[in-house]
This record gives sequence, structure tokens and C-alpha cells, in this order.
Amino acid sequence: MKLQSSHHPDYHEEAAVLARALPFLRRYAGDTIVVKYGGHAMSSQTLAESFGRDIALLKQVGVNPIIVHGGGPQINAMLEKLAITSQFVEGLRVTDSSMIGVIEMVLSGTVNKQVAALIGSAGAMAVGISGKDGGLIQARKLKKHIKNTATGQKQEVDLGFVGVPVKIDPRVLYALSGSGLIPVVAPIGVGEEDNETYNINADMAAGAIAGSVNATRLLMLTDVSGVMDHNGNLISELTAEEAIKGIESGMITDGMIPKVETCLAAVKAGAKAAVILDGRVAHACLLELFTAAGPGTLIKA
Repeated sequence: MKLQSSHHPDYHEEAAVLARALPFLRRYAGDTIVVKYGGHAMSSQTLAESFGRDIALLKQVGVNPIIVHGGGPQINAMLEKLAITSQFVEGLRVTDSSMIGVIEMVLSGTVNKQVAALIGSAGAMAVGISGKDGGLIQARKLKKHIKNTATGQKQEVDLGFVGVPVKIDPRVLYALSGSGLIPVVAPIGVGEEDNETYNINADMAAGAIAGSVNATRLLMLTDVSGVMDHNGNLISELTAEEAIKGIESGMITDGMIPKVETCLAAVKAGAKAAVILDGRVAHACLLELFTAAGPGTLIKA
């Protein structure tokens, strides 16, 4: 005879949680979800392991996740070891010929395989690829203009091998997902015209991929709760028009602007909605997808 402990978990509550999640599980069954993974969620071992389990769970319940990861801290660490100094222009790393090989090695090698291993250790099969594999991400050189403080005029700054995605060929993603695998993508692209290797901002890469595969959701894991109003309160949902007005009015500022612009571009290109949410919150992706009121800011057409 098996006796129950007086300290057993609240099974009724566990059953209730599953019952509340069931309609959301049905809603996303067979759908593609693109997740941009980076920031604190990546640097914390506890959160990283939790992330791996959550992504494995998504696959097991019938969702098709695609992961696009960053790796800024890891790149910084390797460049420091090699005594290579980095310069940044408005948050973008100036990338010369001596750096692009190191960046590709870190992103496509070390970090990419670490993220795939996190998911694999949780029981799902993940495959690490870069944007160069299968012609996934074609890019062009990013042209950046900044204001000259002396003259007040804008001038173009050469960022080297920093690119922006111009074309996504998602066939390799479909092939992997259709075989029961989870694609894990390093944001490295190949030049559309010059065949050079380009370092691409992970947010941009994730947004472009989400649009190309008509993702049901683009989940942008960040180090903030989402978009805030003028009083510092979280905005749970914005239409594309409201988001544009938020930028124009100054409500959306600084580093949140490019994230919102990436979400807008993804929605315009074919994603059904994009969400900016706090990757520092455990199970952020599950909470966003499988609860009635997700923790981030959803942006839709």
C-alpha cells in the first residue's frame, strides 16, 4: 500500500494549470514560433537551463520553435583574449577583417553549439546552423549615418563587415523542423553581391526569419519587461500604428526603438505578431504563449 505524504504537492492546482493551458496548446499546435535568445537569459546558467527545457517542451507539444541567438559577451571575451580592441558606433561593433573570423567562430561554433546542447539535454533534438548554411541569410553591408558633432551634418561611418539581412531562404529551416528537429541559428550572413561574411544583429536576423516563415509569434527575449508608457507602466499590446506613434512621440526611446522597429518589420513581412518580453523571468516563453495575459508587449498589425 502506498501512503500519501501530508506534504504532497497541490495536485488539484497542477491539474488546474494544465486545464487552463490546454486551449493555448491547441491554438499553437503546428505553428512556428521564432525566439530571439540573448541577454541575461543567456548569461545565467539557471535561466539557460530553464530556457532549454521550455523550448524542448514547445516541440513536444506540437509547436515548431526556431531559435536565433546572440553572443555579444562571448565575443567580447574572445576578442579580449586575443588582444583585439572593439569599437562601437551606436551599439554596433565595428568589424574589420581581423575580427569577422573570430566573431563567426564564436557565434557559429561555441555559442551555437552550446544553445543546441541546452535544448538537447532537455530531451529534444536541436541542430545548430549559421545563416550561411543553405543560403539561409543573404545580407548586404550596413550603411550607418551619424551626426558629426562639429559640423552638425550626418556622415556615413564604415562599420566593416556588419550586415543587414536582405533575403531569407527558409528551406533549410523547413527541412529541419519537418524532420522533428529544432533549428538554432547563429546570426551570420553571406553577402548577396560580394559573397563576404557579415555579422548581423541577432534581433534583425530573428525578425527577418520570423517574417519569412510567417511565424505565429516572434518572441524577443530582452533585459527589460517590455514597452513602457510615459508613466513607466508596461503596455501589454500595441498595434503597428500605435507603436509608430509611440516612437514619434518620444514614449519609446533609446534601445527600445530598434527592437520595436524589428518587430514592426517582422509583422509587415508576414509574422502574425511579435512580443518583446523579459528574458530574466523564468519560463517567459511559456508564460507568453500559454497564459491569457502574457508578461510582455505584443505588437501586431
